[in-house]
Amino acid sequence: MNLLIYSHFFAPGVGGVETIVRSLAEGLAQLRSPSGSHQCDVTLITETPSGNFRDSELPFPIIRKPSATQLWKHIRQTDVLHLAGPALLPLFFARLTGTPTLIEHHGYQAICLNGLLIHQPDQVVCPGHFQAKHYGECLKCQRTEMPALKAFIELLKGFARSWLVRRAQKNIAVSDHVVRRIALPSTVRIYHGITVPESVGLFPSTARATEKICFAFVGRFVPEKGIPVLLEACSFLAAENLDFQVRLIGDGPIRPELDASIQSKNLRQYVSITGYLSGAQLAEALRDVAVVVMPSIWEETAGLSAIEQMFRGRLVIASDIAGLAEMVADAGLLFPAGDPKALAACMRSVIVNPAQIDSLGKKARARALQLFPQDRMVKQHFELYRDVATRTSRSGNS
Repeated sequence: MNLLIYSHFFAPGVGGVETIVRSLAEGLAQLRSPSGSHQCDVTLITETPSGNFRDSELPFPIIRKPSATQLWKHIRQTDVLHLAGPALLPLFFARLTGTPTLIEHHGYQAICLNGLLIHQPDQVVCPGHFQAKHYGECLKCQRTEMPALKAFIELLKGFARSWLVRRAQKNIAVSDHVVRRIALPSTVRIYHGITVPESVGLFPSTARATEKICFAFVGRFVPEKGIPVLLEACSFLAAENLDFQVRLIGDGPIRPELDASIQSKNLRQYVSITGYLSGAQLAEALRDVAVVVMPSIWEETAGLSAIEQMFRGRLVIASDIAGLAEMVADAGLLFPAGDPKALAACMRSVIVNPAQIDSLGKKARARALQLFPQDRMVKQHFELYRDVATRTSRSGNS
């Protein structure tokens, strides 16, 4: 089977889509039949430039920044097209060529113009204005970030995207929450699947009550991740003279705002920012981290960072919202999104009773091993591709 994967974002970019697409493509490229032959010939197309990344190290060919002609040629010649998100031009070309197409929804671009389901400028979760045909609200939201004409053009693109995704052979949701939220026809749920490098290691299984508890946030410094909620929770704990550390691992546009907040709240002795880290540096920064906090205020589709830390046997404290809560479930501590007092209560309970680090960390790892292994994700995708290709072939011959 010839499979073409289109992902607007890819390595060396850093993010959930980049990580999952690479995990999927590498797993598919390594699939073998009982006779030892390749079951899936994978080609990946992306708009991300290579930078210093060595494409030759990947077990599949990669085409970067293709022309429209190149994109058309590859879509027309492939057996199955997998889109990591409802990219408009590939969707349009696939419709014209009749290429069997599956769309994996890592965000909400199919039902929201900004893809986040965050309504601007009030920064609240959108109730679904585009789906409810409240297009005036969509324009109002978009106009906080762009001129009126461009906002109107984005709305027209939204109409076209909505029409096309409803005619894809399959829509793939990354959580049950996304299945319900996008409410698209022919939708199946396939959870993320990853492998965790051995070099990262597991958090020590025995929590030491005599040591200072180290919490961490790992991810992009953007408003929807709710990092200010975490800093507010730290203020409550500091006022109680509790002994703890918080490490913010990452970078992003709101870093200056976070630095200012740490200063104004007198949290320098409690909170530090490492900047973006990866590989051995990330492993070292996480070495003494007992608990990872994910205070998102938006409806995360799945929460890949939570899954990664669950694999490593760490306790996860997360907002009780959307796909993030679905991933963590009862294998961590949940609190109402945007509620710093509730987050502080969760953190306080760990400081007072550190035995939870061990018990919930083990439970989190067991859940991750059961639900989020790479081979399970790869197998489910391959079976879906094969089914779609077979059905399309039969309908074409009838």
